[in-house]
Amino acid sequence: MTPVPGQDPGPRQDGPPPAAVEAAGRLGLPGRRVTVAGLGVSGVPAAKALHALGARVTVVNDGDDEPARAQAAELEALGVTVRLGDGRTLPEGTELIVTSPGWQPAAPLFRAAEAAGVPVWGDVELAWRLRGPGAAPWLAVTGTNGKTTTVQMLASILAAAGLRTAAVGNIGTPVLDVVLSGEEYDVLAVELSSYQLHWAPSVRPHSAAVLNLAPDHLDWHGSMAAYAADKGRIYEGNQVACVYNLADPATEALVREADVEEGCRAIGFGLGSPRPSELGVVDGILVDRAFAPERHKNAQELAEVSDVHPPAPHNIANALAAAALARAFGVPPAAVRDGLRAFRPDAHRIAHVDRIDDVDYVDDSKATNTHAAEASLAAYEHIVWIGGGLAKGAAFDEMVKAAAKRLRGVVLMGADRAVIREALARHAPEVPVVDLDRTDTGAMAAAVHAARDLAHPGDTVLLAPACASMDMFANYKARGNAFAEAVRDLRAPGAGQ
Repeated sequence: MTPVPGQDPGPRQDGPPPAAVEAAGRLGLPGRRVTVAGLGVSGVPAAKALHALGARVTVVNDGDDEPARAQAAELEALGVTVRLGDGRTLPEGTELIVTSPGWQPAAPLFRAAEAAGVPVWGDVELAWRLRGPGAAPWLAVTGTNGKTTTVQMLASILAAAGLRTAAVGNIGTPVLDVVLSGEEYDVLAVELSSYQLHWAPSVRPHSAAVLNLAPDHLDWHGSMAAYAADKGRIYEGNQVACVYNLADPATEALVREADVEEGCRAIGFGLGSPRPSELGVVDGILVDRAFAPERHKNAQELAEVSDVHPPAPHNIANALAAAALARAFGVPPAAVRDGLRAFRPDAHRIAHVDRIDDVDYVDDSKATNTHAAEASLAAYEHIVWIGGGLAKGAAFDEMVKAAAKRLRGVVLMGADRAVIREALARHAPEVPVVDLDRTDTGAMAAAVHAARDLAHPGDTVLLAPACASMDMFANYKARGNAFAEAVRDLRAPGAGQ
């Protein structure tokens, strides 16, 4: 576990820290028969942690491929029982299940657990229950899009305030690893997915934000209402602030439904001029009327829009949400400014790749659904859009209608490009469309060349696929890398011929 650069992580030690051992005792984990559902990024650390805390651990996993066998061998060497190729049957004597977040609630294993009265926790729930007295509070973030960027911004702001912190959770570093590391933090910036929240009924953050809500993962949750309800769990028990998006009434509705600590406030953020208890933007300045002195009359300047990288509208909204959580924790305005100035987004998130012949090439391969792509398309005035991939059942009409006036041209590729092409025919029939009948990885080079031919000086060629990548690429990162490589090749001798 690596803390934010420049922060003293405190002492490390071998084995679980005393606070976790004490908590495990209170939970009755020593000697308890615990089944871990799934290997992978969260399952293996959970199994190791439970074993180290004295539980009798069995891991069940549907897959039986080479990576799973390697992970199983590692765990079996510790004394953990692993059953590969059978994740449906509840092991005899199971008293608790700890599940990887991706396992669906309707899975046969969980139906059997319900029938047997066996509780099911996620790895986040386990981490929360293993925290000791005085553990670092959580500032938590969820939403359909923007979670990772907002959590990273938040961690940068907290670090600028001199706080020992780390960005953890769904962002890539399991929060369970942090709790069991023995490192000392003042506060944690925690990204939580809807999957994780579903299996974390006891988590009670200091403050939390829901950035936005749009249809996603409905095959897992079963309905939009269930998806929203799981997102809304992040507000339960909040102590200081429930942060919501003024542009998305569904997020405010979740605040109204939450059971919070007495005195906890609803704090809105948006791109307009803020009212009391809101953060917003005035004349290019990010301002706070939620935590400022005499907020009913005054606003506190936090940073300039130009301090946000990149200053696209949805990224400014992310910065406001991060600032709201930091201010709820008592961070001073100067740290918000300094943290935002220091922050740079990860690759493949509205990343400027190059400018060639007065045309900008931007990689937003992380825009894997229509909500994210619509926000990305709204950030530029004239766009040649590269889209397509696995649509996951999404509809594209609203996104295309919103972007139609900005589109100079469109290049489509991937398995479900026909769905986008039909939406374009309905709502942007005058926009030229290049339909690449390809799903091979080499199609990206053809897409970039086609986009270059459609672009005019001053335009932006934008990869914001609005779809998943797995029909053509290993993941969105590989797709973004292919785009960047194809753009670089435009500068090669003979590329323009």
